[in-house]
Amino acid sequence: MRTGFIGAGRVGCSIGKYLSESGIPVAGYYDRIQEAAQEAASFTSSQSFDSLPALVAGSDLIFLTTPDSLIGRTWEDIRPLPLSGRLICHCSGALPADAFWGIQQTGAFGCSLHPMLPFHDRFSSYKQLHHAFFTIEGDEHAVLTLTDLFTRLGNTVCRIPGACKPKYHAAASILSNQVIAVLDTGYRLLEECGFSRDAARNATAELVRQNIENVLSHDCIQALTGPIDRCDSTTVQKHLDCLDQETLRMYQVLGCKLVQLAEQKNPGQDYAVLKKLLQKKI
Repeated sequence: MRTGFIGAGRVGCSIGKYLSESGIPVAGYYDRIQEAAQEAASFTSSQSFDSLPALVAGSDLIFLTTPDSLIGRTWEDIRPLPLSGRLICHCSGALPADAFWGIQQTGAFGCSLHPMLPFHDRFSSYKQLHHAFFTIEGDEHAVLTLTDLFTRLGNTVCRIPGACKPKYHAAASILSNQVIAVLDTGYRLLEECGFSRDAARNATAELVRQNIENVLSHDCIQALTGPIDRCDSTTVQKHLDCLDQETLRMYQVLGCKLVQLAEQKNPGQDYAVLKKLLQKKI
């Protein structure tokens, strides 16, 4: 099964390299920026196509690895082409396979396949895919074919309802991107205490790493520590008193969530005073 990619960015390059290294034939790439397609083709020992019809003609499986905002437009471009029997797959975490409107009339089979990974680099992120978790939804034939393909490569593939894609992607964004915002806030506060950014990251590396390891090993409730877990309202009040308005709002929202976890962990503890502190209007 020859695989073509429309879009030669980080996701397209990574999946193409992963497949080619695993012995899956990669037909090549088309991108509006021809240089990007040429670089991706060279990276994956495949071909750079100068037109969408040429890529479609040379591919059995076509990945749309464009930004989400371009998936619909790209589908509009290839929909009139001869697609019968081909698998069409996009890699958006938020959009379902029904982004390929009218695909039944083309004779093709559509699905969405999303790797739950942060792709930070075009030419190195493919290494993470060996242990990646994928979610998939869409046409039965496409889902079964791609599930079989990636399962044989050693990946875990989970089928989810298309209607859940926005909520699924929100979860992934919270667990990935928004965690970065929380870390940045903590580093900034340490900078205000005299740490350099590098020193702040180095000083807290084991704290951050161990917390994540505890969550992965024991889940959130058992990993909970700190003043909210201990119901230490005096310390929490000191935190609230020293924070700027924006950081204070973040602390209160996250603190209220931590109280909910603490109440499950420590059912005999009364968190009423702590709740009142954290819910106080700014």
